Amino acid sequence: MALLQISEPGQSPDPHRHRVALGIDLGTTHSLVAVVRSGVAECLPDAQGRVLLPSAVRYPDGDAIRVGWDAMAARIDDPINTVVSAKRLMGRAVADVDPATLSYRLEARQGIVAMRTAHGVKTPIDVAADILRALRERAEAALGDDIVGAVITVPAYFDDAQRQATKDAARLAGLNVLRLINEPTAAAVAYGLDQGAEGVYAVFDLGGGTFDVSVLRLSRGVFEVIATGGDTALGGDDFDARLAELLARRAGLVGLDARARAALLGAARSAKEALSDAPYADVVLDLGDGRRVDTRVDRDAFAYCTRALTERTIALLESVLRDASLPADSLAGIVLVGGSTRMPVVRDAVRAFFGRAPLTDLDPDQVVAIGAARQAHALAGNAGDDPLLLDVIPLSLGLETMGGLVERVIERNTTIPTARAQDFTTFKDGQTAIAIHVVQGERELVSACRSLARFELRGIPPMPAGAARVRVTFQVDADGLLEVSARELGSGVQAQVAVKPSYGLSDDAIADMLRAGQTAADADARQRALREEQVEGERLLEATRGAMHADADLLDSAERDRIHAAMAALAAAMRGDDHLLIRDASAALAKATEGFAAQRMNRSIRQALAGRSVDSIAAQVGPDAREPRN
Repeated sequence: MALLQISEPGQSPDPHRHRVALGIDLGTTHSLVAVVRSGVAECLPDAQGRVLLPSAVRYPDGDAIRVGWDAMAARIDDPINTVVSAKRLMGRAVADVDPATLSYRLEARQGIVAMRTAHGVKTPIDVAADILRALRERAEAALGDDIVGAVITVPAYFDDAQRQATKDAARLAGLNVLRLINEPTAAAVAYGLDQGAEGVYAVFDLGGGTFDVSVLRLSRGVFEVIATGGDTALGGDDFDARLAELLARRAGLVGLDARARAALLGAARSAKEALSDAPYADVVLDLGDGRRVDTRVDRDAFAYCTRALTERTIALLESVLRDASLPADSLAGIVLVGGSTRMPVVRDAVRAFFGRAPLTDLDPDQVVAIGAARQAHALAGNAGDDPLLLDVIPLSLGLETMGGLVERVIERNTTIPTARAQDFTTFKDGQTAIAIHVVQGERELVSACRSLARFELRGIPPMPAGAARVRVTFQVDADGLLEVSARELGSGVQAQVAVKPSYGLSDDAIADMLRAGQTAADADARQRALREEQVEGERLLEATRGAMHADADLLDSAERDRIHAAMAALAAAMRGDDHLLIRDASAALAKATEGFAAQRMNRSIRQALAGRSVDSIAAQVGPDAREPRN
């Protein structure tokens, strides 16, 4: 009897084949990519051995886009075209952003905030795509294998719009998203599997631009999120800004331009980082025109000017513990995640709140990417200790009802994936259609919540008000993304929508961007081919000119004319932009000079042998040349 090879749909039928999948931490300040190799999760370094990639992209005038360290190096000299901390703008409208805190110029595009650069208008999705593309290329160079997909981490408090924006960026970067997982959850996976931890833990995740707290129960490879909360507009960038304000006040600086603001923020960040290792930091900065900062900042001054930010993190921590119905002393531990948790002021605040030291066993910069890599390894179908993640939705989902009120259908901190249904009815006699407005948030009024989608259910049979029964079903997938459907139970008419957030890009817009990216890739390839043919043509012309200058007497007039004509044709082709024409002209010149090259070779040999005897040549060559061995 024949045996069937059973495999999951879309997976390799070879159960022993290792499928490469990436874990990506797309951070506000730095981003990382990790992979599981030989059972060990590790972050992949660049050619210089650096695992961190600054989340910065420079879009200069007339030059190639720069990502990472090269972009950061130009942040002060070219602040308008160097985009940093774009993650904080994901899924945001212009009205949500304070332009005074940014060095680049903003405008609206497709309902979301965008930046005007020398390369054109760029959305945060474009910027994230460029960063993700750089991470993908790093992984491809290091691994050499086909990458089946990636697990990308997002802040736990990212709403539907921000999650969709992250998936859109991954699509533009050529990545297949296996799953979006919350950053604290990824950190808990890494910590739990690495330390063999069990029990209830809090993950305190303070990154460069976002803050999250999640309470999870870890038990034998199951990671269950009990409650989550946070602030997507609170992070290390805000600590930098408060310290920069202090420095500006001390130096009496007002009305700074974009370049000066960028320089001051850079000095503040350096001082903040120095204070993590030393009790004080000296700040010396010359902004030109007599403007100068020369001061010493100690830890007490830093703690004072950032006190409100630190207190916000602790208030959010208390709120999440209340949602989880857990006292602080019932936790097995609190895990610190994110580079900003290196600040002593933050560690001291957490220690004071819990009455014990937080856990810092794993690198706070790498732990999220490592957890994502472990989850990606499992989702790719590789054998091993597969973690089971039971994550939650961070914000409630509901519908607008009469009076502009919100009727919640799925409450926040509900485990996902999930589906919930609720029945509604008509408001007027004979009503044949219902407009459905999907919102997200914790407020009671629609105006105070995030609008996600609108659609209509039509074809309802005319009935008295209140007689129709319309069942609205919300389905949230493992990525935290939503689909809503509505059905009138009596007639069976229905409608549904895969929610595309109000502050996201439409499928058509994404398709246009993908086509634009492909067009740019083709143009780049043509430009490269042109440049290669121009270089080769110039080399051939230079060599021919030198040969003609040295040995033109070997040629008759017809041969000289033929070579000169071929050289002129190549020079003319090189003034154009057709690389195929240049290649053909180069081949024609090479063919025209074949006989000339042979004559020059013969002349060189005759000159080398002139006046020498056969015996002297044989003696120089050696006995092996005169007496071949059998």
